[in-house]
This record gives sequence, C-alpha cells and structure tokens, in this order.
Amino acid sequence: MAQARVKERAPRKESLFGERFAVFAECLLTGVWIAVAGLGVVTYPAAFAAGARHLRRRTTHVGGGRREFVADFRAALRGGWLVGLAGWALAAAVWVDVLAARAGLPGGPFVGAVGIFALIGAAVALLRAAAVWTPGASWRVLLTDAGRRTVRDPAGSFLVVCGLAVVALSAGFLPPLAVPVLGAVAAAALAVEQRYQHR
Repeated sequence: MAQARVKERAPRKESLFGERFAVFAECLLTGVWIAVAGLGVVTYPAAFAAGARHLRRRTTHVGGGRREFVADFRAALRGGWLVGLAGWALAAAVWVDVLAARAGLPGGPFVGAVGIFALIGAAVALLRAAAVWTPGASWRVLLTDAGRRTVRDPAGSFLVVCGLAVVALSAGFLPPLAVPVLGAVAAAALAVEQRYQHR
C-alpha cells in the first residue's frame, strides 16, 4: 500500500535563470582555462578552439570537463601553433606600420590604419574559426571559411569585436579580470557562428 503511494518524480528541471547563470559561470571558468593554455605564446588559437568546443558541449548539455578540454587543446595544437606564430608575425608587422605612422613618414597614417583594421579582421576570423573547430579539422580551411564569414556577416563580426573590446577594457580597469572574460569572448564567437548557421 505504501509502495503504491510512492510516485516517481520526474527529474527537476533547472530554471531558465539557473541555466543561464551556470553558462555564465562556465564561461568564466573556461576563460581561466584559455588563459592558462595560451601561456605558450603561440598556443592561443588552440586554447580558444578547445574553449569554444567545451562551451559548445555545455550549451548542448553534452558531458565534458577539464580532461576533454585538455584533449581538445592537444588536438588543436597540432596545426594551431603555426596559426599562433603567423598571428604574432602579423601583429609585429602592424606594430612596424604604427611606428612608421608615428614617425611621420609619407602615407604612414594610412598604412597604420589599414594595418590595425587588418589585425582586427584577422583576430575576428581566428576566433570564428576557433568557434567551429573540431578534432581533425584543417586550420587552413577553417581560417579561409572564417575569413569569408567575417566579411559576409559584418553584424556578427562586430559582435566579436565588441567581445574583444570588453577584454581590453577589463584589462585596463582591472588586469586580472581580463582572464575570465576570455571565456566570454569564446562564447561570443560561438554564438555568432551558431547565429550564422541558423540564418
């Protein structure tokens, strides 16, 4: 009789606020993981790719944690370190352009402005490529496709730029705050890519 009265309860669903707060907290934790994985100087593309893949798992309610992040980071690092090296080479070239603009060379301001816009565009394309990275994917193909999406989807690219601006402002106000915010940038790139795919 007592057993008949016992009813199985359905698993309690997480409230919408609770779910969104959990995703926000996961973004901050992922930012710390990205910062630690990016300490290798040329490892930042692989770090963002692993972070975006981790957040993709979290938002689709598929299991994942630190071990999966590390495995993804190692897989993304195979070709990702070359992308990181190329990124630093581009940043150095832009720095030379900015120095030329400050020195007052003819055409310097124009070249410096073009260089800065090219660097921002490359950063957006890199983040968009990292957001769709999967193990075994070619970084060259990912970056080519992401470059096209960066140009064809200016609204989405602008959102990624805003995410980068938040990191820069956070670093300016309180440098340690920029570390967890890196996860929000990865989440922004992921959201932009999902929005683009649904269009």
